[in-house]
Order: sequence, then C-alpha cells, then structure tokens
Amino acid sequence: MSSGTLAYAPIPVVKMRSLGTESMPVETNQKTVSGSDKIMRQENKDINILIVDDDPSVREIMHEFVEFSGYRSYKAEDAAAALKLLENNSIQIVVTDITMPGMDGLELTDLIKKDYDAYVIVMTGFNYDHTYEEAVGKGASDFITKPVRFTELLLRIKRVLKERQMNRERNSMLMLLFGMMKELKKLAITDGLTGLYNSRHFYKQIESEVERSCRYINPLSLIMLDIDYFKQYNDTYLHVKGDKVLMRIGRLIKQSLRSMDSAYRYGGEEFTIILPETKGDEAQAVADRVRTMISSEIFTPEPGKEVSITISAGVTQYCPGETLKAFVQRSDEALFMSKDKGRNTVTFLNGKQISSVDITC
Repeated sequence: MSSGTLAYAPIPVVKMRSLGTESMPVETNQKTVSGSDKIMRQENKDINILIVDDDPSVREIMHEFVEFSGYRSYKAEDAAAALKLLENNSIQIVVTDITMPGMDGLELTDLIKKDYDAYVIVMTGFNYDHTYEEAVGKGASDFITKPVRFTELLLRIKRVLKERQMNRERNSMLMLLFGMMKELKKLAITDGLTGLYNSRHFYKQIESEVERSCRYINPLSLIMLDIDYFKQYNDTYLHVKGDKVLMRIGRLIKQSLRSMDSAYRYGGEEFTIILPETKGDEAQAVADRVRTMISSEIFTPEPGKEVSITISAGVTQYCPGETLKAFVQRSDEALFMSKDKGRNTVTFLNGKQISSVDITC
C-alpha cells in the first residue's frame, strides 16, 4: 500500500472542491485564464501522463490535478495495468509510486526504460527504503516524496518535459551530424565525376581483399581497363564531352557487376574492378562483357555526330603468397598487352608462384 498523503500549494484564481479527504484546485471563471495560459494548456494536451498508484484516493486526486494542469492523464492501479496502457497509448511521462503489490515501481521503471519511450518520475514516502540514486540507476528521470505538493509535482513534470525535449533535440543533432559524417566519408572515397570509388579507396580495398583471399583460400581477380584513344576524343570534342563519356562508362561498369564486386576510377581514363571469389577465366568473361557493352554504346558529342568508344582490359588472378604490388602490376601489364594487340580487347595474364621472400599471406 502507498505511504503518505497528498498536499498542494494554492493556485491563484481558483476555489477548492472537496474530493474525499483531499482537496483539488478548480477553475472558477474561464475569463480569468490568460491567452498565454490557453496556448500552454493546448500544448499540454499533446502530453500524456500516466499515474500509477495502488491507493485509489491518491491516484484519483493526482489524475484530476494533471488534467487540471492541462495535460491528458491516464491512471493505473498497478504495474500490470500501467504496462497495458503503455502498450496501447503514447505516454510521455509515467509518475509511479515505488511501493505497490506485485511488481514495484522500480521494477516498472526498469521495464519502461528498456521497452518504451517514456520518462519516469518515482514517488515514495518520507520513511522510504529506496534512495534517489537507486531510482535514477533504474532509469528514473526524477524523484518526489510524499506527501506530494502539487506545485512541486508540476515543476518536476515541466522539468522532465524540458529534459525530454532537450534530449530529442540533441538526438536530432547527433543524427544530423552522423549523416553528415557518413556523407563526408562517402565523398572521401568516391570519385566525384563517375560516382565510382576513387584510387585511394582502391588500394585500401584491394589490400583487404587480398588478406581475405589468403585467410579463406578463395580466388581473387582484378581487372584494369582503359578507354582507347581518349586523349584524341578530348582534343577533338573538348573535356566537357569527355567527362560525359567517363560518367556514362562509370554507370555501365556498375551495371555489369555483382553486389560483392567493386569498381574504381583509377586515374584519368583508367578504371579497375575487384572481383572477390572469382577465378581468372571468370574475370576475363566479366571484362569481355564490359568491353562489349561499352563498344555497343553510341555517344553524340555534337549534333548529328555519332561516335563509338572502345576499351582495352587486362585481367589477372591473385597468386597466394605474392605481394600486393606484384598483383596490381600484373593487371597493368595485361592491359598494356591489350593495347599492343590493337586495343578493344581483353588479355589475361597468369601469375607464377614466387619465392618465400615475397610472401605476404
């Protein structure tokens, strides 16, 4: 059973109405309520407060006071009834007694903070066994002793509402900051023109994929490709038109890959593609698919002028034990072999087992 009785501080422009052995302030004349008070009351109506106390008289008088103060009030006789109301209603503040049959107020507070977006004010008598620290440790936002003075209760409700608003604003700012940091991180690893990853991220990712390939003994392949005669295209149609080619090729490369694959603008008109869990012959097929897709595209740098673009590609598969530098360099060599063959072709260059001096896995 709850301990203590309720008390109140007089509120201006009110008369007193008897409620059992307690008293409640009640408005006497609507005209005495100022315009600002009306606005505040209307705003308060959006706040739902739940009173939890096993003493019917305490529960009722607090319920009426909360309603009188302009808030929407709910009431529950025990923790089980309170949890049911929390489940079915949007409650912002719970004011609960600590000493109740069954689940006590501290246990209820602990559950509320875990499962609901509500702030808790706990109540207890002067001769209580629970400390403020214990209540706060369970997640309570404030602590009030019985007999409760209405003015003190109202101040604590307002303080908790202010804390709630400040926390919401802080969380919003943190979410905004997190979003900005995420966007900045994305920009730091993304090529601004093509939307592909940049070369700095390429070296970080290829190192990670090599380590993963060594750890799980999975194949890993790399494609390096270059746009044929791109300098000539730029000199003829200017760099603005060349940029459009780079953007379009970036999109075509992306469309050709699986979700686990990743594409990069390596520099200028060069691109790289990392293919995890992919053997060399499979990577060669991917490179040829990209080459065919790009060569079938028609570019229009000038009205009535249609131009085809081709690429050359070099493909290689990682050899267990070789250095990262050797792996990347071999794909570059395969690319130059494609250039020497007349361009618009794909060359696969197989690696060789190397001495233990160069082992990195």
